[in-house]
Amino acid sequence: MNYTLHQLQVFLKIAQTQSVTKASIELHLSQPAVSIQLKNLQEQFEIPLTEVIGRKIYITDFGKEIAEAAENILKEVEAINSIRLNYQGQLAGRLKISIVSTGKYVMPHFLSSFIKQNQGVNLSLDVTNKSRVIENLENNEIDFALVSVLPENLQVESIVLMQNKLFLIGSKGQDLQKGHHCSDILCEIPLIYREQGSGTRHVMEEFMKQNNLTVLKKMELTSNEAVKQAVIAGLGYSVMPIIGIKNELKNGDLEIIPVGGFPIKSNWQIIWIKGKKFSPVASAYLNHIKKEKRKIIKENFQWFERY
Repeated sequence: MNYTLHQLQVFLKIAQTQSVTKASIELHLSQPAVSIQLKNLQEQFEIPLTEVIGRKIYITDFGKEIAEAAENILKEVEAINSIRLNYQGQLAGRLKISIVSTGKYVMPHFLSSFIKQNQGVNLSLDVTNKSRVIENLENNEIDFALVSVLPENLQVESIVLMQNKLFLIGSKGQDLQKGHHCSDILCEIPLIYREQGSGTRHVMEEFMKQNNLTVLKKMELTSNEAVKQAVIAGLGYSVMPIIGIKNELKNGDLEIIPVGGFPIKSNWQIIWIKGKKFSPVASAYLNHIKKEKRKIIKENFQWFERY
């Protein structure tokens, strides 16, 4: 056997994503490069690691066991590197964070300077919906989560990062009369929703419930980007966080529709399980956020205050 750590890393990513294409994107490699590494690894085994049916790749039972072993090997290598760096006086280890999908417009700015200052820190950042984020937190699979709606049945501690504002959004050519509308307008227009489990959807539905509004749900989409494009195309209206539509507002592709009770406000918060014992990396990151968050907000989110 003469497989390399790089081959194991590539194969593990293929097994996790069930796709050579997705693996290449996440590893920042070309598809041919990923395919070559898979081929080179496969040549060292007589039993298939994968099989292709149609255009989809499947991991065999043997391949699943190799992927599990590869994951353990790579964790041990990471641990060795962390020990080396710690002995050299550098902070080292893995920082694991799960964020709701809209949080991708927020969290990178609160990570950038910390990661740059600590080259020995490896970041694992999972971008998903609110339900999955809370599941990760509850299973103690992560250090921190970024949410705008706190979990109801989980004891957590938190730090507020910044405000979150949601507005009713329409396309540039939308048909509504100009001017301010009362909240009843939401009953008259086709609304585009996020999927069940989304924090944005939760906020929308709570607003409808509090105002006794019965609305026309036009469609349900699984990402903010999909909702954004559907609104731009004129398929309906939606309630969206302002943080994710900066460029579309600037370019005039989307417009804020003034409605009574809007913006709906919440807070972006970093949360963790109450009583969690932090690793040195997680503890250092928490201290970094407490010290630097005002500076980060000033440098990256001043535009946000205009709305």
